[in-house]
Amino acid sequence: MQKIFSVIARALKVKELRNRILFTLLILVIFRIFAFVPVPGVDSANLKNLFGGNQLLSLLDVFSGGTLANFSVLSLGLNPYINSSIIMQLLQMVFPKLEELAKEGNYGREKITLYTRYLTVPLAIMQAFGVYVLLRNQGIISALSIFDLFSVIATLTAGTIFLMWLGELITEKGIGNGISMIIFAGIVARLPITVFQQAQVIDQVQFTTILIMLVVALIVILGIVLVNEGRRQIPVHFSKRSYGGRTVTQNSYLPLRVNQTGVIPIIFAVSLVLLPTTLAQFLQGSTNPALAGMSAKIVQFFSPESVAYNLTYFGLVVGFTYFYSTVAFNTKQITENLMKNGGFIPGIRPGEQTKKYLDYINIRITLFGALFLGTIAILPSIAQNITGITSLVIGGTSVLILVSVALETSKQVESLMISRNYEGFLK
Repeated sequence: MQKIFSVIARALKVKELRNRILFTLLILVIFRIFAFVPVPGVDSANLKNLFGGNQLLSLLDVFSGGTLANFSVLSLGLNPYINSSIIMQLLQMVFPKLEELAKEGNYGREKITLYTRYLTVPLAIMQAFGVYVLLRNQGIISALSIFDLFSVIATLTAGTIFLMWLGELITEKGIGNGISMIIFAGIVARLPITVFQQAQVIDQVQFTTILIMLVVALIVILGIVLVNEGRRQIPVHFSKRSYGGRTVTQNSYLPLRVNQTGVIPIIFAVSLVLLPTTLAQFLQGSTNPALAGMSAKIVQFFSPESVAYNLTYFGLVVGFTYFYSTVAFNTKQITENLMKNGGFIPGIRPGEQTKKYLDYINIRITLFGALFLGTIAILPSIAQNITGITSLVIGGTSVLILVSVALETSKQVESLMISRNYEGFLK
């Protein structure tokens, strides 16, 4: 943590980086202002009671930065955009043309991003209607006319598009990944409320339990830092080259990170694991007794404290970690680049054997990272069952996002500072 603050302090002395940091802070302030602009026609008191007594909705609310409990214009958060990104990633595996487009450098990435934006709109419309149905079934909002319903759906959809635009502005002109930074800001904004809720139950918990929780929290933070910083250095040798009549052998390393995907698997897994329960809650107000009864069973079966929910959550985190690890560490492309530059791994033949070796190492390294992320994801449920404290719904996940985003942002600041120093030297 001290390293992060020292990096930020040095960055503030550089005009370009200072402007980027101030721009990021400005965008996050705008995000928090709009988070408190409510959609009219909602019973705020009943809405807060609903979210206070529902762990699933509380989980959604934290990832939206508190905008859902306020039913603000940003209530949908970035969930439609995240789901759209998941769908586009999966479509690339199904349609070869999309996969080829993704490999066409900046042009291909821009096209994929454009398609992701287009897909976000219908997903946001469907989710906005689903939120309306849920609140109507709970008596939080009254039945609306077609015109009023259209206005609410259009407002919520526009809020998601606006939030997506803010995230892209941060990525382009600010510091860090915009989507991660907005989720980071939302969690930080909810910390005071979380601490207050936790303080209310301290009197009911034994001192030993509190001490154990603090120790576990420190171990979790230390583990997150170690896993995020952990690397497997694969030695790489390059063909001998002559410089000024001397033959020089260049040796290097191929760093393979234990957690190459950051917080993306957690964010995507949360978006999908909540779908069954969310859809079931929409149908609980159905006039069909059989459908309403089945929906109630699904809600109970996939409640956040259930075994089915945690196993599904754990499996999705592991699956997405492997999926995005193959995207982030493309062994085929790395093998081709090594061959073009005359590089090889000692004891491994260039070409197909190198690719198989890298795949083997990547699978083993990713397994540890995937199991760690999965454990962090379900750790709050385990702690809840042991301590009986129900306010620890997303503790591990939120800590993982906070620490990971902070580390990644500090690294980006360092790389920008190093790049600026090189540019000044070349001038």
